[in-house]
Amino acid sequence: MTFGLFETLAFACLVLILGFFIVKKINFLRNYNIPEPVVGGFVVAIVLYILHATMGINFTFEGSLQTTMMLFFFTSIGLSAEFDKLKKGGKPLLIFVFLTGSFMIVQNVFGISVASLLGIDPSYGLIAGSITLTGGHGTGAAWAQNLTDIFQINGAMELAMACATYGLVMGGLIGGPVAKVLLKKKNIQPTKIIQERGAPIEMFENPDSNRRINVRNMIETLTMFTICLALGHLLYEYCKGSWLELPNFVWCLFVGVIIRNTISRSSSYIVNDHAVDVLGNTGLYLFLTIALMSLQLWQLQGLASQVLVILILQTVLMILFAMFITFRVMGSDYDAIVLSAGHCGFGLGATPTAVANMQSITDKYGPSHKAFLIVPMVGAFFVDILNNLFIKLFVSYLS
Repeated sequence: MTFGLFETLAFACLVLILGFFIVKKINFLRNYNIPEPVVGGFVVAIVLYILHATMGINFTFEGSLQTTMMLFFFTSIGLSAEFDKLKKGGKPLLIFVFLTGSFMIVQNVFGISVASLLGIDPSYGLIAGSITLTGGHGTGAAWAQNLTDIFQINGAMELAMACATYGLVMGGLIGGPVAKVLLKKKNIQPTKIIQERGAPIEMFENPDSNRRINVRNMIETLTMFTICLALGHLLYEYCKGSWLELPNFVWCLFVGVIIRNTISRSSSYIVNDHAVDVLGNTGLYLFLTIALMSLQLWQLQGLASQVLVILILQTVLMILFAMFITFRVMGSDYDAIVLSAGHCGFGLGATPTAVANMQSITDKYGPSHKAFLIVPMVGAFFVDILNNLFIKLFVSYLS
């Protein structure tokens, strides 16, 4: 069964509403801050898997909508990134970049080591490392053919997609519980978010806050979004195959940063952050929902038991790293807790998952300006650059 653009959008909205309903009704999901898109999307993915297994029915959703929502999300990060804000990141931003890079190295060394201990080709450990867990489906697909050519791995693409699928699900599931344990340790209780009059709210930090928008500033904001998407795509196509080749979303984000700071420094026009926030959060939630409900969970059946062992141990490694290293190095405070949950999100899944993890915590326990400043920048700018560099180094070492 194939769903077109409008059918996919309607189905995704219904699934997202289902996620809100389930989280509201089940205390466990609410208490452990499991994001609504993850809950709704994963529940529907399980239902579709059962229909596939029992009745042989396959469901195919319009993939361009998922891509568009992802680009909307990253564009909104760019349009919210004023250089004055970036300066505020300062030392904590550099520390978090270092932590992120360090974990990628640990992730790959660990995966290769466990694969060797299990008696399988070490390259399988690399696939079940930062290529698919930190890198996600995009990086996994990009490297699958190279790994097939270099290591003669059979089914590298299917294996990469299965590993990335596992990571996307687990990245959304472990962030909340990790934060819950740390919150209990620090004895931090839920609090009503009180926003001081005139104080700015960082992007995505409080999506339910009431800030004034109207048709005109929404249209103006949408115009900026579409310009970012159009120019970002042109730059992506122009640089494809060159040393400047970067993922499409990075170019959209980069154009957003340029437009936002050009407007801020050269005109009196004030960008409506609420409008950017609404569009960005809509893209974030729909992207995660479509990504999860589109998962073909039967791909996980094809995982060799040894690779599944590696993935489970990688999940444990991420939990321990977030709780005992990320949390402590970033200051052992509330901001560090939110950062740890975010690290779980893109350490196993993707940056949108990291933001959703953090939102589920800050909605209940209060804002974290530092986390919402640092995680989107690191997840969008630094992760892919560092990850591809480290992957090349490890592939060279194994080949």
